[in-house]
Amino acid sequence: MEKAAAALGAACEVRPGMRRLLLTSLFLGAIFVAGVPVAFAVESLVNKKAPEFARRDLSGTSLDLRSFRGKVVLLNFWATWCAPCKLEMPVFTAWQRHYGPQGLQIIGISMDDGPEGVRSLVAKLKLNYPVVMGDARLGERYGGVLGLPMTYLIDRNGVVRAQFQGETDLNTMEKELKLFLVRR
Repeated sequence: MEKAAAALGAACEVRPGMRRLLLTSLFLGAIFVAGVPVAFAVESLVNKKAPEFARRDLSGTSLDLRSFRGKVVLLNFWATWCAPCKLEMPVFTAWQRHYGPQGLQIIGISMDDGPEGVRSLVAKLKLNYPVVMGDARLGERYGGVLGLPMTYLIDRNGVVRAQFQGETDLNTMEKELKLFLVRR
């Protein structure tokens, strides 16, 4: 597997920090080829402190997750090529408008390679919440973001209370969200 990753890395440019993701992808691909059914999941962060990070949003403003303590944070990992992500984002915009005064803060983390297409989609969808660029290292800190969308519900004390992997029933997500908005 290491040789395959090295050969693939030599054949195409592999960004720093992407080696582990490449190895995981090769491993899963080998399992699927072997016909072995696999259910994989990222490491659960539920009831653990949300990993801290500080990044600049698309407008260049510094965004530090710690600064949102006291708010309920919906942290959404997404990408421009992800169809379910693009379906969720207008709903998240409506939630930010509706629940923001009650203490909700949505933060988008784009897992795209660069901000150009991200800026275009954010403008097209008229997102009203900050978006930062993510990378493999940030994805690993959040348990290994292998599929998108990946969404975390973080309580007012910075503890992850729910984790939603893949296309999720937004009514279920909203019910969870409301529970934590009423808790002080």
